[in-house]
Parts: sequence; C-alpha cells; structure tokens
Amino acid sequence: MQTFESNGVITAYEKTGRGDPLLLLHGGEADHSMFDGLAPALAGQFTVVAYDQRDSGATKNPPSAYSLADLADDAAALIRGLGYDRAHVMGTSLGGLIAQTLAARHPETIDRLILSSTWKVNKSPLEVNAEAFRTLASYRGDTAANAPKIAEYFFPPDCLRARPELIDIFRGSNRDDGQKARRGALLAQPVAADLAGFDRPTLLLAGAEDRLIPNAETFALARDLARAETRTIAGVAHVSAIQAPERVAEAVTAFLSSKKKAA
Repeated sequence: MQTFESNGVITAYEKTGRGDPLLLLHGGEADHSMFDGLAPALAGQFTVVAYDQRDSGATKNPPSAYSLADLADDAAALIRGLGYDRAHVMGTSLGGLIAQTLAARHPETIDRLILSSTWKVNKSPLEVNAEAFRTLASYRGDTAANAPKIAEYFFPPDCLRARPELIDIFRGSNRDDGQKARRGALLAQPVAADLAGFDRPTLLLAGAEDRLIPNAETFALARDLARAETRTIAGVAHVSAIQAPERVAEAVTAFLSSKKKAA
C-alpha cells in the first residue's frame, strides 16, 4: 500500500486501474479490503483509490477523538494530495455518512457521488433500525460465538451457506480498545452536513435484502439532493461490495459513464 500524510494522519491507500478517479469509502467496522473484489471490477474504466480511514487498517493517526467532519476532511485532502481537482466518490454504510459530509464541506472535490446502503447524517442508528442495532449490540458481547448471527444482518442466508468463510469477518477485530472507542464515538458527535447546495449527480444504491439499513432510509436522502437517482440490486444485502462486486460495479459504471450523455 502507498501512504499520504496530511494533518498528522498517515493514510494508507491502494490505487489501481486507469481513467477518471473513483474514491471508495469503507464501512464502520471494515477497512479498504472490503473493496478487494469491487476495485478490480472497476479498474478497467476508473482509477480506483481504496483507503483506510482513521483507526482502520494500516492508517496511522493520533490517539485523539475525531468526527465525521475530520474524516471528510481527510478524504478531501487525499483527493487533492493525489493530484486531482475532483473525483467520483462512493461511500458505503458509515462511508456514506463520511461521503455526505464531504459533499457538504468540500463539494468542489466531487464529480459524481454514490451513497450505498447508508442513511442521513446525524440520524442515530436506533432511529434507522432499532431492532437490528440493539440485537447486534447484544451479540457483540461475544463475537466469537455469535459471529454467525451477526453475519446474517450483513449477508443473505444463501450467500452465507455458499461462502461460510464470510462469517469469520465478524469473529473479532484487529482494532485495539482505543481505536474501537474512537470509532464507536463517531456518531455521537453532531456535524453540519447540509446538502442543499450540493448539485452534483448522485446515485442512491441499495441491496434489496439489506436487513441492517432499510432501503427507504437510503432513498430518503433524495429529498436533500438536487440531482439524485435510485437503484436497487436484487438478492443483495448490506455488504454488496463483498457479496456481489460484479453487480455493484455494473451499477456504478452505468451511473458514472452516463455523465457524457447527460452533458
């Protein structure tokens, strides 16, 4: 992996492919590796940049608290630091919250925006899906034993039967206690993320079988966006980039490639 340093954060990233830049923002408990299947599927048409957020993967940051605004500023610094005036941006789950904040704080850095399996900034997970998040919180007391149950909120049963190794994702975390605490405190910090002035084309993408974030929560973001369209991928749950990278790549490529026609 390569690294980029800004504001005391050494961000680790992987850059593959060629074409217009596309920045990928991973979910809350993941790192850039959640895009290991998606990035190659996109690299034929785009320069794909998948990076580790603070307290994730190989990125190094100070042991101090930070907010979604700080993570959005990191993304903007990375885009500029790699020499781009703007890039396409795709954020998934928590990455979608960061992407919304980026769009509000640094709209000039975004060409087209994709928000996948996510929800409105400053809306708590319990407001989005109380049953699911309360149940997951109880399961995380013993992730080793409850990993199969946790996995069912992220992947459909048929997928887990065909790929039981995906359950191992939920058996533990490489983050230390400090990293977990800082990541866990993110959503408790309100941030300004007004999208009223963001006028770039945006795709709201959801898996039809998502048990964690209801499709309606993702698609409700259209009310805050000037130019939004929606797309659902049948048979896919929350972590679509891992479950069905080729189908996600198809949807992403169709949306990003339509810009010439729109122009």
